[in-house]
This record gives sequence, C-alpha cells and structure tokens, in this order.
Amino acid sequence: MSDEPNEPGPIDYLVIEFPGSRMTGEGLPLLVDLVDRGIIRVLDLIFVRKDSDGSIRGVELADLAGDDRLDLTVFEGASSGLLGRDEIDDAGKVLEPGSSAAVLVYENVWAGPLAAALRRGGARLVAGGRIPVQEILASLDAAENSA
Repeated sequence: MSDEPNEPGPIDYLVIEFPGSRMTGEGLPLLVDLVDRGIIRVLDLIFVRKDSDGSIRGVELADLAGDDRLDLTVFEGASSGLLGRDEIDDAGKVLEPGSSAAVLVYENVWAGPLAAALRRGGARLVAGGRIPVQEILASLDAAENSA
C-alpha cells in the first residue's frame, strides 16, 4: 500500500429526466449499490422541476420522498458545492415542461488508484470522452441488420 493520499477519480454528471415528473425509484437501489461497493461516490444530487409555464426550480429531497416508495434520505446532504442556481437553470433547459430531473455529480472512485498508478509509471491521459448510448445502440442495430 502507498502512503500517498487517495487521488480522486474522474468526476462525471448525469441529468436524468422523469417525464411527467413520475419517479418510481426503480434505479435507486442500483445507485446505492454502486456507492456501497465503492465504485462511485455521490458528490451532489439535486432535483429540478420544469413547470408547464416553463419556469424552472430546484426541488428539495424531502418534497420527493413522501410517498413511502421513493426513499431518498440516504442522499440527504450530498452537496459538494459544485451545483448552484446556474446548473439548475442549465438542467431545466433540457427538460420538457411538466417534467423533473435528477442531477447527479459523482466521482468514479474505482479510477483514482488506476490513474495514480499509471502516473507513477510515467503514463499520462491524452484524451478521453464518452460515446452516447444512443450511438452504441444504433451501431449495434446496424451491425445486426447487415448480418
């Protein structure tokens, strides 16, 4: 083991829209599992609502967790300070009126030790990115149809 402090992994964010503001909580156990296994660390989790008139507002976790089906209290206090009013407004711009969204900022904890080891070995990251899932699915469909 190294005496070096843990290096943070890459930080990512997701904006997850819930059309019609219908949140079932179906993905919540999977998110909790990722945190429990140390794969990610939730830095921020906020909720945004875009009303039918186009106005955008932040929504408190307590306002979402009152139906006994969606218990978000495990993430109460998840706030690194990275998200503010500008990010709420930006997230709201991509939402359909009458919808809500979760804005999740998380650290890829699994990647921190790997990145540190590579740097110690003289490697450096020279590019990175993400392929949108829609592109992957379209590519897979095209390959299946041409087979």
